[in-house]
Amino acid sequence: MTTTTPAAVLWDMDGTLVDSEKVWTVSLADTARALGGELSAAAREAIIGSNLPRTLGIMFDDLGLPRDADRMADAERLILRRTGELFREGLEWRPGAQAALRTVREAGWPTALVTNTVRELTELALDGIGREHFTVSVCGDEVPRGKPDPDPYLRAAELLGVDVRDCLAVEDSPTGALAAERAGAAVLVVPCEVPVPAGPGRVERDSLVGLTAAGVRDDYTRARGRDAA
Repeated sequence: MTTTTPAAVLWDMDGTLVDSEKVWTVSLADTARALGGELSAAAREAIIGSNLPRTLGIMFDDLGLPRDADRMADAERLILRRTGELFREGLEWRPGAQAALRTVREAGWPTALVTNTVRELTELALDGIGREHFTVSVCGDEVPRGKPDPDPYLRAAELLGVDVRDCLAVEDSPTGALAAERAGAAVLVVPCEVPVPAGPGRVERDSLVGLTAAGVRDDYTRARGRDAA
């Protein structure tokens, strides 16, 4: 099962590869105002890395609104429309992310994009990121349960034909790191907006700047060593 090199590298998107959490902050704030309120800082932090159903639940609870299905559906459409507008304007890379993707691809590892973002928005992001970096992609609306549940990572490993326990997942948020951990992957944490707790099977880098193939193998080995400990 476990080796000294990962069978595949599984990449989160928002906050890991692209600096899109700031975009989500705008679209979520606009949606909250349309609903007649203002999203609290605590709620915004809790939403980081979440899938859309969980995001809507947190938002409505934070605004003191009943979880009315029709109103939540309207809010979902507003979030998707506003976020799509902002994604089309272009997304900034996280430091070192573009080079890290090239490094992993050139080293020959299979790769997956594993995101809680829905497919229609992910496709807009991929217009800028480049589809060539990923062997497969899995979006939040393509699995029964999104992160923090393990389903997206389990599905990505299934599509790649590898054991998820032999994969390295790269994540920036507590929600995403927990999903990868629950799936059984080794986790490389590169925090963006919020700190990510340490844990078994996790190692952390300040950024992706300067990541090499040897560094990927080392991070995977260290994460697996902590998992065993």
